[in-house]
Amino acid sequence: MSVEKKPVCRPRRLRVGVSIYVRKGQQSLWENGIYQNCVFLVMLLMRSPLVGATFLVAGGGDGEPADAQNFLADSPVPIIDMNEAATALDVMIEMSAQLNREWVIAFRERGGKIVSMRVGNDYVIDIERMIFGKPQALLITRAPYHEVWTLAEYENTCVPYFRSTFRCPVRVMPHLWSPLVLQREAQRLPEGVSFGYRPGRRRWRVGIFEPNICMVKTSFIPLFTCEAAHRADPGMLEHVWAFNTLDLKAHSGFSEFAGSLDLVRHGLASYEARYPFCQIVAANVDVVVSHQWENAQNYVYYEALYGGYPLVHNSHLIGECGYRYHEFDCEEGGRALQRAFAEHDREFDAYQRTARTFLARLDPENEANIRIYSDALAALYEGENA
Repeated sequence: MSVEKKPVCRPRRLRVGVSIYVRKGQQSLWENGIYQNCVFLVMLLMRSPLVGATFLVAGGGDGEPADAQNFLADSPVPIIDMNEAATALDVMIEMSAQLNREWVIAFRERGGKIVSMRVGNDYVIDIERMIFGKPQALLITRAPYHEVWTLAEYENTCVPYFRSTFRCPVRVMPHLWSPLVLQREAQRLPEGVSFGYRPGRRRWRVGIFEPNICMVKTSFIPLFTCEAAHRADPGMLEHVWAFNTLDLKAHSGFSEFAGSLDLVRHGLASYEARYPFCQIVAANVDVVVSHQWENAQNYVYYEALYGGYPLVHNSHLIGECGYRYHEFDCEEGGRALQRAFAEHDREFDAYQRTARTFLARLDPENEANIRIYSDALAALYEGENA
């Protein structure tokens, strides 16, 4: 005779932790988007009526909470280690640091709830790493998660992959962003340098910021986009900065590709290392040109929009913001860049209003976002997840 399972009672006020990778030595919130993701998530959880206490949990690397004091100096919540988390928390959200399977099992046996929040295109990353012999990324530990949370940008590529890999329900959650981290970085800029678009330049300086570590976000289409605009109007662009490309310069295929561009032959393009977005655009960039493949929600977009910078993009998930082209159409991208150059200064106020309206929907303090995440926490104690 089968016995019906009774739902596990939810504590009146949950204690929730979010894992963050901490290593010894220098570390920065600007290294990749996931660190800021962790901060924005705890900002939201602090405001959830279901949550009584929120923590960042140092794990994954060789660092301790003390090593995170500079890296996370502006954290709005305390930082604890995995040992303390094992007994202090009701819910653990795996995010930046992947959790050890044995830790997850022990935590579940104590009554804790486990969520894996996936904010990268793990399907593409994993396939690339397996095919090209790179070190693995997502570790399939068979840890027993209650749910996987992910973002709308991964509905096509990753939601079915996560269901099969983790063998648990997958929930699509809102992407979160706040200007808080960007504002604090802007305050550290040198005297005389300020973040924000400045109208009136006769020729534009382009910034391309794709990381070039996975095929979902690379500089190739943005370079072709700039090339198309330059061929149509040779007097429009002053310089094209392709950041995160310094290592590619040693690759013969990339050198041949770059050498084929009029931008390069006319001395307008350069290939640079990685720098914090705020520092670079404040001093050297008038327009951001981007491209993504199944990765349509990016902090660079939000930062550019917040600063009023014209954003030339192919994302379907940022509303009416920026100057959009479709898919891989670099010729359309070139026309979008030309349209931005012709219209942006004239339509600047309307551009900013549209951007701010959209960005408000991403805010961790937005009531709709707080409700959705709170409902997801409550669901962990209902039905099958209980």
